[in-house]
Order: sequence, then C-alpha cells, then structure tokens
Amino acid sequence: MDNRFATALVIGSVLSLMSVIYLSTSVGTVSWYHYITPSTLSNLSEGAANEFLNEDNKFDEKTYTDALSRCNGSLGLWQVCIDVPESLGLHKDSPHCVLLSFSDQFLHKYQDPGNHNTDVDLIRTYLWRCQFLLPLVALGLIFFGALVGFAGCVCRSLYPALGTGALHLLAGVCTLGSVLCFSSGVQMLQERLPVPPGVRGEYGWSFCLACVSSPLQVMAGALFLWASRASRREYSLMKAYRVA
Repeated sequence: MDNRFATALVIGSVLSLMSVIYLSTSVGTVSWYHYITPSTLSNLSEGAANEFLNEDNKFDEKTYTDALSRCNGSLGLWQVCIDVPESLGLHKDSPHCVLLSFSDQFLHKYQDPGNHNTDVDLIRTYLWRCQFLLPLVALGLIFFGALVGFAGCVCRSLYPALGTGALHLLAGVCTLGSVLCFSSGVQMLQERLPVPPGVRGEYGWSFCLACVSSPLQVMAGALFLWASRASRREYSLMKAYRVA
C-alpha cells in the first residue's frame, strides 16, 4: 500500500476515534445548556425546586423549565439537573439530577407548555426526539463503518474504505442535525416560556463537544473516500500501463 494512502487511513481512524469519544461524552453528560440564576431570585427558587422534586410534576415541561431557570439548572439530552436550595434539606445531594427514560423522550410538547389542553406542538416535539435519536444513529453509523473498514483490512483492500467514508459523512450530518435540533428547540421553548429577567442562558461544554465531533466525522469520511478513490485510480493506471 502506498504511504500516502496508509497515512490518510491512519489520520482518518484517529479523527474517527476522537469524534466517537467526543460524541459519547457529550451524549452522556448534562452540560448542553446552562441557566445562570442571580442570587436575587433565591426567594423564587425554593418553590420552583419543590415543584420539580414532586414525582408527579418533574417531567412536566413548564415545571422543569421553571426549575432550570430559577435554580442554576443544566439541561442535557438525557438528564435535567438543578441546584436544590439548602432550605429544602437536600443540599448534600445538590445538584439534583433526574434521568429521562426512553419513553420520557417521546412525550408530546404543547403549544402552551404545561397546558395539556392545548394543541400538540409538532415542530418542538420532533425537534426534541431528533436531538437525542440522531447522535445514537451517528454512533451506530461510525461503528458499522469501523466494521466495514476492518473487513477491508482483512481482505487487504482499500475498496471498503469507500463505504466507511460514506458512513462517516452521514454520521457527521446526523451529529450536526442533533446540534441544530437542540439549539432550535431551546430557542423555541424560550419564546414560549421567557426566562425571568436577570437569568442568563449559555451553551455548555457538552454542546461544544458535539459541535466539534461533527467536523471530525466529516474530515475522517473525506480521508477515507480520498484513499479509496485515489488508490483505485492509481491501480487502474498501473494496470493500463502494464497492459500497454
């Protein structure tokens, strides 16, 4: 194998591994979006946290959004965390996190958040579902691409790298789609439930890891595609030369 192709495959594999680590870390952590609440709202945080800790209300969209904005909350793809006020006696467990089950992810979003008598907001509902499904699809594509690449190594052929590259490009698109769905969903939710004055929201490091993971997957896919197509073209030229 030409050194150029071997180098491209090695660099592509390293980029692919880095993207998997970044994406897996971002999916498993809660630092996608942070609400920074000033101390002047401490008198309101106790009531919001108390409602959030109620088992019947913690998965109500309005309840956990109010708790997030008033209790220095953090929102992730699979978790919701808030800082519980010490007055509630749970300060040792602060921050308090709630895991979202697979069925919780498929709950409907409503035009008026928290009011189940209003129409279902289909756009926000599917944005929420896509934001956690697309990263899983991306990881699956990368894993399947790795199997295809391993098969190519066993066969001592660069042709399967074409499929590996295409799968990595699709994974990059899925990861980018998840990032866009999340940011759009947050923006649309804040339009319906404006945050209290003085509360500041910002994207966290988990969101940034997902943003970095997408271009890494695209670059890895581009390298795999180049190695496969360039090696095939060179092989065809060498074969034509020998025939001549």
